[in-house]
This record gives sequence, structure tokens and C-alpha cells, in this order.
Amino acid sequence: MVVLFIFTTQMPATKEYPFYLKTTVILFGIILFSYILFTIRDILIPLAFAVVISILLNPVYIRFRRWKTPPVVAITLTLLLAILVLGGILFFLGTQLSLFSDTFPMLKQKLMQIITESQHWLQERFNISAKKQAEYLNKGVEGGTAMVGQTLGTAIGMLGIFFLIPVYVFLFLYYKSLILNFIYEVFAEENSNHVGEILNQTKTAIQSYMVGLMLEMVIVAVMNSVALLLLGVDYAILLGVIGAILNLIPYIGGIIAIALPVLMATVTKDGYTTQLGILAAYALIQFIDNNILVPRIVSSKVEINALVSIIVVLLGGAVWGVSGMFLSIPLVAILKIIFDRIPDLKPWGKLLGDDIPNNHKGQLWKRKR
Repeated sequence: MVVLFIFTTQMPATKEYPFYLKTTVILFGIILFSYILFTIRDILIPLAFAVVISILLNPVYIRFRRWKTPPVVAITLTLLLAILVLGGILFFLGTQLSLFSDTFPMLKQKLMQIITESQHWLQERFNISAKKQAEYLNKGVEGGTAMVGQTLGTAIGMLGIFFLIPVYVFLFLYYKSLILNFIYEVFAEENSNHVGEILNQTKTAIQSYMVGLMLEMVIVAVMNSVALLLLGVDYAILLGVIGAILNLIPYIGGIIAIALPVLMATVTKDGYTTQLGILAAYALIQFIDNNILVPRIVSSKVEINALVSIIVVLLGGAVWGVSGMFLSIPLVAILKIIFDRIPDLKPWGKLLGDDIPNNHKGQLWKRKR
């Protein structure tokens, strides 16, 4: 897609192509590029995750290399350290889930009681018979079964990704010099400074973004857990951590994160006071997250405006699912860095950025006349 942008914006000056032709070529390129991304997503998703993780782990690898550690040993130690950190998080979640499974029969019984009471209420208030409700419920179960099957298929695919990603990360770190050498040799020597600047800024943006994202997740997990503990919600720490992880999915994960503790409070407690408290607490946490944590810890590292962030997250979800939602922001940040360094693509870089001018070019040009 970048190549098509460069092609259409750097056409020879001797022949001016009409606007509709340029626009057609760009739109065709975007459609073709999106189709390729969707068609070979099973190959590209683990590669994209591996690139981001490799850049994130590169400082650790460099530190091991400074200690005169052989490359293979340094990469192995770096991966083991990352796996230990991830394993610690999964172990914590596993212990919390085991506690949840012990009381699952009681929760199931309470949920069935709520469903029965809801059926009686619907029958009395809206005259919907139990048979009709059962039909609606069966339709919902059928749709839910299809969704569960799709989710399991995605989960199996994710397991494959988890096996591939460490291999890709190992190879990316091992062949880092070869890959960088290729990137420099593709461009002319006089452009080496620009290439080096783009690579350094890309590395810095991704590392800062990922570190900021993890720091945000920890802070949100603590705030969620404290709020749920104060409200007396069962499994507050588990739900708080899960909510923080879901919050990493921009704009959509936060909704699911709120729904889980509300559902737990509905099943385990009488009345609606706790649910209202959860909604109020999570609204405050979301306000702090969106107006303090994200602008200062996350968004300031990538300099992508909110409108573009929402659009690319939705487009990423449409093309690559949940993985696309995670990867969309850093990938667009890389595009912005590239656009800002190519003169003919600078308007696209400004469109992606969050620097809002006081006056648009049309007003400035009009004043000059």
C-alpha cells in the first residue's frame, strides 16, 4: 500500500495525471492490500506479533550480548525470561480460576433461579408464555453454539500462533543484522540517514507504546480490583485483572470488562445496589484511564488522533479479528513515521497525527491572496 501511495504521489512531473485516475489507483491499491491481508491473515498475524515482540525484547537481547553472551544463548535467555513473566501471569489467573470453579455449582443454581424468576416476570408483565420464551431461548442457544464453535476455532488458531511466535521471534533476533542490512541496501546510500531515522523512531514508538500499554494494564487492574473489593463482589481480583486485559482491546474490551462483574453481582447478590456501584466505579476508572492514563502513558508515544484510532481498530477487527485490534495502533504508528519522512506523503502523516492546526490551509492561502 505504501508503494502505491509513493507511485501515485511521485508520478513524473512531465505528465500530470488526472485526480480521478490517482484516486482510482489508490482505492484499488487499498482494496487489494486489504484483501491480501484478509486472505493470508493466518500467516501474517503471527509474523506481525513476532515483529512487535522482537522489537520489545530487543533491549534485553542487547543487554545479554553486551555481557559477551553468544547470540543463540542470548536469544534463548531472552525468550525464557519473557516466557517466565507470561507464565507467572497465567499461573496467577489459573489459581484465581480454580477458586472460581469450586463455587461454580452454587453460581449455576443461583443463575437458574434468576432465569426462572425472569420467565415468570415476563409472563406476567408482557404475556409471553413459557413456551414462547423457550423458543426464543433455543434460537439464542443455537446462535451461541455457532459463536462458541467459532471462538473455539479461533482459540485453536491462537494456540498455533503461540507455538509459532517464539520461533519467529528467535529467528527475527538471530537474523536482525541481515534484515537491517537488506532494508538499508534497498534504498540508495544518500537516503541512509532517513532510513536509520525511520527505523529508530519505529523501534522507539513500538517499545514505548507496548511498555505504556502494560503499565496502563497494571494500573487499571489495581483500580478495578480495589473497586470490586470495596463493593464486596466475589472474585474481585480475578475480575479486575480480566477487565484490565480486556481493556487492552480499545473501545470494545471496556464494555465486556464492565459486563462481567455486573453479571457476577447479579448472580451472587440480591438487589441492584452493587450493580449500580460497579457501573459508577468503572465509569470513574474509564474516565481516569481515557483522560489521564492513555494520553500521558500510551497515546503520547504513538501520536495518533482519537478518530483515526477508532477507525483503524474497527478496520483491524474486521480484517484480523481481535488480533487486528491489538496490532492496528502500532502498525498505523509505523505508517505515520514513514509518511512523515516522505515529502509527498506528509499530508497523510498529518491526517493520522493529533496535532490540530488553528486554521486550515484553505484559510491561510486565502489570506495570502
